Amino acid sequence: MTSPAPSLDRTLHAIADPTRRRILGALKQGRVNPAGKNSGLCAGDIEDRVSLSQPTISHHMAILTKAGLVEAVKQGQWRWYRRNEKALRRLVKSLRAGL
Repeated sequence: MTSPAPSLDRTLHAIADPTRRRILGALKQGRVNPAGKNSGLCAGDIEDRVSLSQPTISHHMAILTKAGLVEAVKQGQWRWYRRNEKALRRLVKSLRAGL
């Protein structure tokens, strides 16, 4: 049986940084498309909302994506990011059960 600890460790590391929590907050607000759904944000949108450079945003987004907290979809030259709400709910459930 494999332990979920490495995955939990990676997730906790991802949210330990206040900048990444700000990014998750910005993604929660997102951008609403004409259909009324959150279509996510591109790196430039995130850059504007959290006032960081594009390379810094890319670094943080890679960590959040590897932790499974953010989903990235490439559309043309743009990469659109959205929060993985299912993974965030699993994290909360795991913390409640483990602590």
